[in-house]
Order: sequence, then structure tokens, then C-alpha cells
Amino acid sequence: MKKLIATLLFLVMVSGFFPYTTAAAVPANSASSVILFHPDSETVLYEQNADERSLVASTTKIMTALLVLEHCDLGEKVTVEPEHTLVEGSSMYLKAGEEYTVCDLLHGLMLASGNDAALALACHVGGSVEGFARLMNQKAEELGLQNSSFENPHGLDGKNHYSSARDLAIITAAAMEDETFCKIVSTRSYTVGELTYYNNNKLLRDYEGAIGVKTGYTMKAGRSLVSAAERNGMRLICVTLNDPDDWRDHMALYDWAFNEYTYKNALPYGEFARLPVISGLDDSVGVAPWQVPGILVKNDSEISLAVELPRFVYAEVREGEKAGCVTVSVDGSPAAIVDLRFLDSVDLDETIRLTPWERFKRAWFMANKYGYTYYGHF
Repeated sequence: MKKLIATLLFLVMVSGFFPYTTAAAVPANSASSVILFHPDSETVLYEQNADERSLVASTTKIMTALLVLEHCDLGEKVTVEPEHTLVEGSSMYLKAGEEYTVCDLLHGLMLASGNDAALALACHVGGSVEGFARLMNQKAEELGLQNSSFENPHGLDGKNHYSSARDLAIITAAAMEDETFCKIVSTRSYTVGELTYYNNNKLLRDYEGAIGVKTGYTMKAGRSLVSAAERNGMRLICVTLNDPDDWRDHMALYDWAFNEYTYKNALPYGEFARLPVISGLDDSVGVAPWQVPGILVKNDSEISLAVELPRFVYAEVREGEKAGCVTVSVDGSPAAIVDLRFLDSVDLDETIRLTPWERFKRAWFMANKYGYTYYGHF
């Protein structure tokens, strides 16, 4: 079947969907290295020394929690050994010889930043600190990290223990694909026995949309902070290392990003157009995006659609078959290509016997009757 391809270009500047604003400068920050990352589109909105290898203190525990959740059930019992309770630094005050669930230890790990919980979990999963460190480095390789090396599960300073802002953002993005991890790091308080642990992440209280994830500090590393925030369906991850003003810097970067960017569906859901059907039991059929990807755009961007569809189709038509496609471009650069597929099946009308001339006239009539319908109100 010879198709007459109609390629239509629309400049979409729809009020309320992509509102025009004047671009604002990225706010200054005090961090030695920083990254602001949009994981859904794998877009870096801002970075500074993001690949510099640094001590990362207790933000290490994001990797620890990720591995524990991959290897354990939440209800598993963990017996605390005496050496787990002797580690320096922050603690959830475990008692040697007692059993705790993996769930309890994960909350103590991520809320109270318990180094004792980190050791107990690491030895439970890896058999020893060294065994767990091997798992951490295997996971780092699996995630494609370029500037990370782990030698312990808690983040206390070590010669071969380091990461970077970019690598921590990647680790966090992977961890936040786990609903249990997201629930734990957004929890403000959690009680085990007679002790209640409070989340050290003050952004959960002070910033609208904050949803986690982990603080960190040692004298050598300085203040490290990995956080996540979400508004209007746009989730962001921010990492700062060696930042004396990390709370303020994260909030300022989030405010800037949420004001400057929008994460929206590339196309509307549902019927996108109707095409006339020649010699069918129905005289038209709808087409719709097969999958609707999200795109991240600056609010002053120009969005254009290049639509490729035939003017008409011949029966028979099968639901789910490809009808055409739409290329979505942002400021002239392609951002997504979306297949358009038939919404219904249309069988051939066996009672119709048309000559080539009649088929041409019918196609002409149907094409002019329906034309091409574009729903631009998205």
C-alpha cells in the first residue's frame, strides 16, 4: 500500500503547560563538589567538581542499605555481636547478644546513622566487613561508577574508601527505585523497644517536597548530604560534599530547579488523531501514543512535534499495529520519538466491491471528510 505521508510541524507554546519565564542563574553554593540530578531523564541540571573523589562519611550507608534490601527480607533476624557495638561514631545503641530484624536495623542505619547497625547488617549479608565491602565494590561496578571505592559499610574515613557527587547520585537513584528504601528514608521517627530514633535529615521538616535521603559528617570529610525532593511529578536528587552550608544550599538549588524546569508527558494520553478507513466495516479509526515518555524541559523552551501519519488506511486494520510516529523536539533537538498505534481493529467489508477508480474517489472523499486531526491542548 502506497502511503501518502503527511508531516506536520507544530510549535507548541501552550499556556499553562510550558509557561514562559525568564531564566534565573543557578544559586551559589559552598560545596567542594555538588550535583543536581533528575534521575527519570538521567539529566544533570547542575554540577561542580562532580567527579572529584572525596571522603563521603555516612552517605556511604545509602549503598549499604541498597545491598541489604537486595539480599535480605525485612523480617530476617540479625544477632548483634560484641564487636558491632564497639565501633566509634554515631550509634543506634544495639545490645550484644540480642536479635533485631533487618527492618529495625535499616531504620537505625538511615535515621540515626547507626554505625553499629551498619556493622551488624554488613556481617549478616557479607559474612564480614571485608566480604560486604567486596559486594559494595561489585555493585559499584555494576552501576558503572567511575570514582568510588568502598572498604566499610558505615563511611568512617579510610584510605581506600571514597566516592564522588556523581556516583552518589547514581547510587541514590538506584536505591530509590526500591519502595521500601524510599519509605525508610522519608520516615521521621521509628521506635525499637524503648528507644525512638529521629531522622537527622532536617529537610524532611523544613523543605516542601523533601523525601530523603542521608546525612554524613567526619572531621576529614566535612559535611556531606544526599537529599531528594519531589514536586508536581518531578523528582530530583542533590548531592553536596564538604559543604558547611549544606541545608541552605540544597534548598536553594531545589527552588531554582523547580522554578526553571518542568517534567511532563511528551504527548497527551488517549486518542491523538483519527484516520479514515477505506473499505472497512467502520469508516475511521483512532490512533494513540503506544507509550508516553516524560521529558524534562526548561520553562522557556520551545516544544515542536513532527507527526508522520498516512492520510487514510485500507481495511483491514489491527489494534496495536503501528500507524505512524511523532518526533518531539525541545529547542530544535529531538527529545523523544513516540510510536502511534491503532486503537481498534477494523475488518474488511466483504460486501464492498470497488473498482480502482471508485477506491480512489472513496479515498479522496474520506480524506477530505476527516482530514487530519491534531489535538494540541496539552
